[in-house]
Amino acid sequence: MGRIVEFLLIAAMVTVLFGAKRLPQLARSLGESLRILKSETRALRDESGERIAKAPRAAAETVRTIQAAPGDASTARPVTEQRPGRPH
Repeated sequence: MGRIVEFLLIAAMVTVLFGAKRLPQLARSLGESLRILKSETRALRDESGERIAKAPRAAAETVRTIQAAPGDASTARPVTEQRPGRPH
């Protein structure tokens, strides 16, 4: 019973602080941020596994892009990486 009262008290405080109109917007932003974090983490994990599995690549690499959200190609931008021994 005590946990329910604590949860309701915290929910009421959050509603008072941010306002009922902004809560859905905040939840949407948080969800989008978590999706981006998850996709970037997955990409890094896949990339590191790929490096271990394959031999070093040739100098010509494919151009990679970072997207603001999965499936959002309108805000994609090229990734530039610095490599040791090569001025950038």
